[in-house]
Amino acid sequence: MSSITDAIERAEQIQARLLTHQPKRLRDWSMRFEMPKRAGLLSGPRGVGKTTWMLSQVEKHHLLYFSADNPVLSTTHLFDFLEGIFMRGYEGVLIDEVHYATDWARHLKAAYDAFPKHKILASDSSTVVLRKEISDLSRRFPVHTMPLLSFREFLMLKLNREIGPIDPFNPSISNVQALIKETNVLRLFRDYLKGGFRPFFMEDHLLYQEKVMNTVAKTMESDIPFLVSQITENHLRLMHAVVGYLAVSTVPTLQVNSLCREWGIGKEKLYQLLTAMERAHLLRIVRKRNDTKMNSVGAKLLLHEPSVYTFFGKNEGTQREAYVATAFSDAGYSLFAATKETDCDFVVNDIRIEVGGRTKKTKAADFVVRDNVDLPSGKIIPMWLIGLY
Repeated sequence: MSSITDAIERAEQIQARLLTHQPKRLRDWSMRFEMPKRAGLLSGPRGVGKTTWMLSQVEKHHLLYFSADNPVLSTTHLFDFLEGIFMRGYEGVLIDEVHYATDWARHLKAAYDAFPKHKILASDSSTVVLRKEISDLSRRFPVHTMPLLSFREFLMLKLNREIGPIDPFNPSISNVQALIKETNVLRLFRDYLKGGFRPFFMEDHLLYQEKVMNTVAKTMESDIPFLVSQITENHLRLMHAVVGYLAVSTVPTLQVNSLCREWGIGKEKLYQLLTAMERAHLLRIVRKRNDTKMNSVGAKLLLHEPSVYTFFGKNEGTQREAYVATAFSDAGYSLFAATKETDCDFVVNDIRIEVGGRTKKTKAADFVVRDNVDLPSGKIIPMWLIGLY
């Protein structure tokens, strides 16, 4: 028991140190998301603010935060550690990087059942709900996903002011005009696309690219192995190559056969890696509505964070599509690739969307989302506006 007590005291010290470095302002998603009454799983890309949100809940609910990847916990069963915390008087726990704990799903379930009055919230950096390990947890631990920063959240952090949401399909023109009058919204949108999808852009915007690429590398090396067995150095190099290829390609898709030949990898393993990269928030696979194949790379294979395109050079066309897919998906819309690309690019909540620059034609779409346009008009939606959900 003394070792558990020592580990708890170490966790308390780490928590106290982390609380002194909390940002003055949280992202809007974090302000609106409330601590689950009983239990939950918080997922999302690395660096979007999950740890910051968890620490913001510590004093509100008398909780203890700790990360399961801390070596101090390597010799302690998760259930025993949780029991020790609850017996110390805490009302609940916040467990970061929970997938590092051995048999974490079984221990969370046992703790949930054994301590019905205590709160348990765990987080990790990939879509835990899709893993077989938590099939028994789904009823007890609902999954919440923290997305990348929306453009509205970026503006609120950047300008330190409140900005209300605007429906891109039915916008308040007076609100749009007021925002344009008060801010250089098009310049700010360019800044956002270059490096504003994660809150750490506030720390040092010049280091944003380095931090994102380090995050991508850590996701591949630390998270993917939990989703795909027997990861090799060749697989890691392949995943880096996929990101680099998609970042510069004007056609957002992959040739499966040629990739398999070039890297000496079977199709099944390649599909496993691509699926894992999607679940770990590295890729965004946009499928056609009726694409139900088990092994599919979708109609469009896009990078999860649109700013990565700017790191590799000018690829505006694909970056625009990646941003539109990100904005609508993270806002909760259903998103599919169009059945016929001659008609439009995407189908969003059964609304046909075409994407392009300031002179892009509507084609057979219901709306055209145009870049470098400030005001909405008729079937034209400015690209910056779809990020104000």
